[in-house]
Amino acid sequence: MITNPDEFFIKGCGRCARFATPDCSTRPWIKGLNELRRICLAMDLSETVKWAHPVYMHVGRNIALFGAFRGDFRLSFLNPGLLTDSEGVLEPQGPNSQTPSMIRFTAVEQVGEMEPIIRAYLQQLMDSAEAGTRVPKVHREIEIPEELIEAIDSDPELAAAFQTLTPGRRKSYLFNLNQAKQSATRIARIEKFRHRIIAGKGLMER
Repeated sequence: MITNPDEFFIKGCGRCARFATPDCSTRPWIKGLNELRRICLAMDLSETVKWAHPVYMHVGRNIALFGAFRGDFRLSFLNPGLLTDSEGVLEPQGPNSQTPSMIRFTAVEQVGEMEPIIRAYLQQLMDSAEAGTRVPKVHREIEIPEELIEAIDSDPELAAAFQTLTPGRRKSYLFNLNQAKQSATRIARIEKFRHRIIAGKGLMER
């Protein structure tokens, strides 16, 4: 993976086999990505590389990150909970994202058209960084699916094991189960997960 931001604009991020080839996802969008870079540098943001992508910082705080995909390129705002999306342009990164945090571009010309908005949103985060403002922590309760409630009620060993899991491990199972649309799928997953829960492991642990 890349360690120098210049490499991203020449070769890509280095995270797949298309790195430094004409097929890299950055290639169709390079003019737009360079425009985003120009805007960030013109606002005196410092440029570095994190997660194999260009990241722009201010007074030690991550402000924004670039990314490129087959069908679009993106400006992702870090700490988006501090942003006021007055123009209604922000989109979530994915279906499970809690806070809209990115502007998605499907044409390189859109960067120039949106430059005043981009600058205003970057300035919001820069001001928050200077003020030391942090996003307040929000504790969200995840719904326990009915199928798991029934399984726990009928299986004391499973019930005891589930209650002794760390909050993060419990959430990993609840999140996965709530993603299933069919009751039969949730029941099958509970049966599959049972031995892992009893072993005190999270969903992704070996």
